[in-house]
Amino acid sequence: MEILLTNDDGVRAEGMWRLARVVSKRGRVVVCSPDRERSACSHAMTLRDPLRVNRVEFEGGHEAYEVDGFPVDCVNVALTEYFPNGCDLVISGINNGPNLGWDVTYSGTVGGALEGAINNIRSMAVSVAQYVADSPFHYETAEQWLDENFEKLLGAPMAKHSIINVNIPNIAYPELRGTRITKMGTRIYEDRVERREDPWGRPYYWQGGVVVMDTGVAETDVHAVNEGFVSVTPLRLDWTVHEMLKPLEESFRLKGSA
Repeated sequence: MEILLTNDDGVRAEGMWRLARVVSKRGRVVVCSPDRERSACSHAMTLRDPLRVNRVEFEGGHEAYEVDGFPVDCVNVALTEYFPNGCDLVISGINNGPNLGWDVTYSGTVGGALEGAINNIRSMAVSVAQYVADSPFHYETAEQWLDENFEKLLGAPMAKHSIINVNIPNIAYPELRGTRITKMGTRIYEDRVERREDPWGRPYYWQGGVVVMDTGVAETDVHAVNEGFVSVTPLRLDWTVHEMLKPLEESFRLKGSA
């Protein structure tokens, strides 16, 4: 099996070498990741600057490269240079933070996996859902869960141009309550932009905000992780609201005949 690994935390992130340790049991692994953290870059792509690539030393001796771009750039460079005949699997992660609910629209981790799906490659994103800043990351939990469930993820049915988004609670492995197949929940931010002033009185803005999660909606990724379950959520590139097509057609027809 030919496997491409990427992330948005950088090639030297702990989640990456733990991921490589799991998947290297299943085939050839090539790591191709940004040369720095690129969180919240979504599906960004570098178009007006050249991309520079360097080979780097990597835990376990796996073939690894860093790119001065985004996860999407990394996937495309890797498919061009290191998998000229294509690969069997793209995994993005293990991300050091949750990618739940609407956060997936911002996520560079998910963006990297989606680029694999665009190229008709089975793809998935894997994250550790850590909520409390500076609390210890339980990468070992994600590593063990992924190792034990890898074949299930490989054998799962996949719609065209879709990915699997996995979020693993940031708790010790014995505390996991199981795994749930979920849909996207709601995860938004309050007071996202904060206005500040520098020492010279000039305004600047810091973007972040307080996360607000609706944990009470059953069958969602947010609810599952909050309850101590691993969430496995199928996502697809087709964002079309299909149930709105006919009402929109009718609306425009009526307006045109008025």
